[in-house]
Amino acid sequence: MTARRGIGTRPTRTLSGSKSRLLYLIFVRLCSWLVLLGRSSASKDAELLVLRHEVAVLRRSNPGPRLDWAGREVLAALIRHLPRRLQARRLVTPGTVLRWHRRLVRKKWAYPKHTGRPPVSAKLTALIEQLATENHGWGYQRIQGELLKLGYRV
Repeated sequence: MTARRGIGTRPTRTLSGSKSRLLYLIFVRLCSWLVLLGRSSASKDAELLVLRHEVAVLRRSNPGPRLDWAGREVLAALIRHLPRRLQARRLVTPGTVLRWHRRLVRKKWAYPKHTGRPPVSAKLTALIEQLATENHGWGYQRIQGELLKLGYRV
């Protein structure tokens, strides 16, 4: 039996699914690097020139790409190994990585804003006051029990 999703809802991603996706992406990246070992340096240099030109064109035409979480993690890990002078000219600067980290921490540790008891309606408050004034010997537990019999949960 499959669970039905409503319109506009997104499937929830589990932590184990995220880890397996990240491991898959790392594996694919390592395999592509192994393929590079067998290529000549001239073809690698030509590919680098083409990629640098593409990056230059993209920087002129597009203000900034939208990266998914896996792309962010891979870029952040790889850029750490570049020299300082080259780190500043990348799509992902150290400030960007810090901003992503702050956003992640803010999302992870965000607590619900509505704490405490839910508000009681004015109609229910009037009924509680009426029961208390008409029945002086009743305590709060008895009033709560009578309200529960009437279908009100307090």
